[in-house]
Amino acid sequence: MRRTALTLTVAFASLATALVPGVSQVGAAASQAQPSGGIQWDKCPAEISPLPIPEGMQCGTLKVPLDYRRPDGRMIDIAVSRLASKKPEARRGVLLTNPGGPSPGQGYPAFLVAAGLPQTVLDSYDVIGFDPRGIGKSTPVTCNLTPSQQATGNIPPYARNAADVAKRAVEMKQVAKQCATSKTSWMLPHVSTANTARDMDRIRSALGESTISYAGASWGTHLGAVYTTLFPERSDRIVLDSNLGPGGWDYPSERLWSRGVEDRFPDFAKFAAANHREYGLGRTSAQVTAKFHELAARLEKSPVQTPDGPFDAVAFRLLNFGLLYGSVQLPMLAGIWKALDANQAPPPLPGGGATEDPEKLMSGRYYMICNDSRWPTSVQTYQRNVATDRVRYPLFGAAGANIQPCAFWPEPAEPPVRITDRGPSNVLLVQNLRDPATPLAGAEKMLGAFGNRATMVTADQGGHGVYPMGRNQCAKHAVTTFLTTGERPDRSYHCSAEAEPR
Repeated sequence: MRRTALTLTVAFASLATALVPGVSQVGAAASQAQPSGGIQWDKCPAEISPLPIPEGMQCGTLKVPLDYRRPDGRMIDIAVSRLASKKPEARRGVLLTNPGGPSPGQGYPAFLVAAGLPQTVLDSYDVIGFDPRGIGKSTPVTCNLTPSQQATGNIPPYARNAADVAKRAVEMKQVAKQCATSKTSWMLPHVSTANTARDMDRIRSALGESTISYAGASWGTHLGAVYTTLFPERSDRIVLDSNLGPGGWDYPSERLWSRGVEDRFPDFAKFAAANHREYGLGRTSAQVTAKFHELAARLEKSPVQTPDGPFDAVAFRLLNFGLLYGSVQLPMLAGIWKALDANQAPPPLPGGGATEDPEKLMSGRYYMICNDSRWPTSVQTYQRNVATDRVRYPLFGAAGANIQPCAFWPEPAEPPVRITDRGPSNVLLVQNLRDPATPLAGAEKMLGAFGNRATMVTADQGGHGVYPMGRNQCAKHAVTTFLTTGERPDRSYHCSAEAEPR
């Protein structure tokens, strides 16, 4: 189970404001201090992406302050990439990008090209990728996580009862202690989304640009929202795809996973029922849903033995969560169910993703998300919420409500950035109706926080991610039009499953 869970964790990983006096001023003043230049461009190393590196894509490193309150103090590295427009007459600026995670993003332009980013967008911008501070080839952090601690993953396990929550609380308190005492603990107070947004503004300045456009997905929506809140006057066209709520990856957002799985699961049930002859999981969606609970109960009592160890109900629920991200993965998920139903080891997940060190990736995520928001500190709160969500959302509720190291985290260096409606109306949200990881409910809260600054286009499809890999042409057309012409819908609207651009 340990290695199996770790395999799943790694596979899915590649799953103008007045908040407080001085927040926006810190961002602006620090950015003003950065002179143009500072990135020495060179050929990108192949290991930053499992996909081919596009011709002409360059990589480099930018020095930024560890602490923006002390811009002349200790510096850290930010790994940056650039895929320059090959049509100077069509180029209008730079498009910073982020894949979510938080995960390495230096190789993300290669993914966007492979996923079908339109040529008109590639002509209009230099597409910029970067690894957030603390992650990837940027100055990394560590919590000295053991293999056992890595196996628990950044996604909490499904808790069967209050005792499971209490046991995990002890484990997470130890993880928080390790993060706070590791050899990179000097970085801990400063790895945050706000400081990552300030790093983005240093990238902007180093590229010699007065403004930047931005396209970010999943956690990257929070990063983009924070950037355009801290630097509204330097934000050009902002696209946020598959949105977290305005609090980012906080405890309410994590609990929303449970709602997201319930929203998305009917798509899989419908697929499996339509292909009952092949998979034998049920002739109706209701029968497939019943099969889920039957398999979970069976695996809890008698895990299936695999070469990587026992495959139990916790791994089964996590696997379902991860493979519901994409529609192309539904046949794979059904095949795994079929094997488990026959008490056979499931086929291995296909390889993929850059060879990112899982320990450093998980540590970087803990640093980032735990610094970004306040989490409940009472173990009883998590036990109560787990009991509630296990009933309300039986597929994944007792995982989304479980406890994280953030419950035991040191006090962050600054308050969270509050997303507001202050700034230009230049934000476009795009969102699938049935997203397991960033459900529509969170996107609606993000839209509400932006007020008149944003409009949202929803797509009648399931999965995590709309642009450019989604099938809904109507929603993709809205994003491409906004990025290339600046024409953004003046009101929110919905794209049906069959919609095509006019």
